[in-house]
Amino acid sequence: MPQSQELQDLVVQVRRDIVRMVHQVNSGHPGGSLGCTEFFVALFNEVMELKDEFDMDGKNEDIFFLSNGHISPVYYSILARRGYFPVRELNTFRKINSRLQGHPATHEGLPGIRIASGSLGQGMSVAIGAALAKKLNKDPHLVFSLHGDGELQEGQNWEAIMFAAAKKVDNLIATVDRNGQQIDGATEEVLPMGDVAAKFLAFGWDVLHLEDGNDLSQVIAALQEAKTRTGKGKPVCIMMHTEMGNGVDFMMHTHAWHGKAPNDEQLEKALQQNPETLGDY
Repeated sequence: MPQSQELQDLVVQVRRDIVRMVHQVNSGHPGGSLGCTEFFVALFNEVMELKDEFDMDGKNEDIFFLSNGHISPVYYSILARRGYFPVRELNTFRKINSRLQGHPATHEGLPGIRIASGSLGQGMSVAIGAALAKKLNKDPHLVFSLHGDGELQEGQNWEAIMFAAAKKVDNLIATVDRNGQQIDGATEEVLPMGDVAAKFLAFGWDVLHLEDGNDLSQVIAALQEAKTRTGKGKPVCIMMHTEMGNGVDFMMHTHAWHGKAPNDEQLEKALQQNPETLGDY
């Protein structure tokens, strides 16, 4: 089977994981998770250079930080499908004493998780710190991060963005999920941010535009292009346009599924739209 087909099959399976996880506990965030599925599949299976065994230091490998931690379902699914922990553990999502908490946390020692990211707006600062640490350690590998567009409404991000450019943190690739939705509605209605890409440019970053973040081939190409732009004195930002709830028709084009679980009938409909490819847990 061609690798591209294997990755497409994984995209479908991860979508199944997401809707099944949140349905099982009637809790979680399917919308943004579904919208970023292609990104996670591309990043962890095609783009990042990873060691066989996980360790918290992340030396001599690429590392990733999820800033918008509420989309933990897609993160947990891809980590499990990548072999960080057993796929069957997805069955414990958001349950008592589970390592798979609603927002990623570190105290239970879940492989793949290096920071707690329940509070929005902090991932940029953490990613910059990790990138600087790699420079100090003369580690040539990269730091990747993902951020929601709604969380960029928080001011801490812009202090960090300014700092990264000033200190030439050019081993960082930060991706913004520009889906235009947040928990209370459209980002342009809650708090318009204007031209976010222009803001990054004005703050001294190199910016790429990914027009369709739900096209796997486009995502891979954009991430690979971003890698070629590292080491040139500027941090790199990918402005990735996605559709919240992508792949499940009744979850798309609305903010309603930001943090809402499907009922039994809705789950069945979502699964019918995404037939099993690699086996459920």
